Amino acid sequence: MRDVEALRGKHVVFLSWRDTRHPEGGGAEKYLEMVAAGLVELGARVTIFTAAHPAAPPDETVDGIRFVRRGGRFGVYLRGMLALLRGSLGTPDVVVDVLNGLPFWSRLVTRAPVVVLVHHVHREQWPVAVPGRLSSVGWWLESRLAPFVYRRDQYVAVSRATRTELRSLGVRGPRIAVVHNGSERAVPVSGGKAPVPTLAVVGRLVPHKQVEHAIDTALALREELPGLRLHVVGSGWWEGVLHEYARTREAGSTVVFEGHVDERRKHEIYESSWVLLLPSIKEGWGLVIPEAGMHATPTVAYRSAGGTRESVADGESGLLVDDQAGFEEATRRLLTEPGLRTQLGVAARERCMIFSWDQTRTSFALVLLAAMQGRRIDAQDPEEGDLGRARLAQ
Repeated sequence: MRDVEALRGKHVVFLSWRDTRHPEGGGAEKYLEMVAAGLVELGARVTIFTAAHPAAPPDETVDGIRFVRRGGRFGVYLRGMLALLRGSLGTPDVVVDVLNGLPFWSRLVTRAPVVVLVHHVHREQWPVAVPGRLSSVGWWLESRLAPFVYRRDQYVAVSRATRTELRSLGVRGPRIAVVHNGSERAVPVSGGKAPVPTLAVVGRLVPHKQVEHAIDTALALREELPGLRLHVVGSGWWEGVLHEYARTREAGSTVVFEGHVDERRKHEIYESSWVLLLPSIKEGWGLVIPEAGMHATPTVAYRSAGGTRESVADGESGLLVDDQAGFEEATRRLLTEPGLRTQLGVAARERCMIFSWDQTRTSFALVLLAAMQGRRIDAQDPEEGDLGRARLAQ
């Protein structure tokens, strides 16, 4: 089960909408590149095909990973299919098709084994991200056509919640492996918590992240908690709308837009914050949760977001709520009850220790090996983070 050395010399091609250097890159892209780096360490050749963007060249090799960037927001899918079909990415031993709302339809253009990576299902996000009838078309492609096209292929879900959602879409048979996100071991960067109540929301600034809920929460609590600050970290095409929203709500200095920041600044904000807010509609896991947890910063998030039910132990390492009123009340509790906040913060740090990127990489490698050998893995990834108890299916 642990003999992943067989990946040495194998060529793994990832097809992903974005990479971490993309202005809208986030946790899903970090997951992919952490896994890719692990495969390179095992001796595999790795190519990542992704969308072109001004922040990076069209072709480059970074830490042994070859990046090929072509196409835009939607054109990347056609360009990816053509690159795979024409062999311009080389001859893959296995293809990882990242289904981020839409897949790359790689099964239609390659005979190589295909593994479909899904962070979460986009049922709630299509109406928010795409206007009118196009959202119905997008949801049909994701929920009906994709399960049919990939009906014989291996899937990887990053949480049990995503696994359950895939089952509801008709992904049948013993072929969905759960491989959780890992956590990095954070080091102190800022000198501890801020002296005044400080909140943070970290991620892409797009509608389905519902950053407005975090802004409303901060504004509702600022009279009760003088000096309260909300740091909004990230960028995206919804950023201008959020700036205007804060202006019309007369947020003033209560809301601080940090924009896209480097890793050091991000971790300074995690460490100085009292609470992380995650008002997103849907999360496969919510990588910001363990990132904040490593700094003993607990999270308030929506239970209905799916993966948050696994990355947050409700009442132990953070608080999960059902609506916006509950979101505000949970935030108030953590800001005004230092004992509870400290207790949950310590537990958040301990919970993060359960999940490591080494375990994530090993689990993913086992899935790829099984796919190349014509086998499938169907496993609920245990909290230890590996597939040691996996059930292999022919």
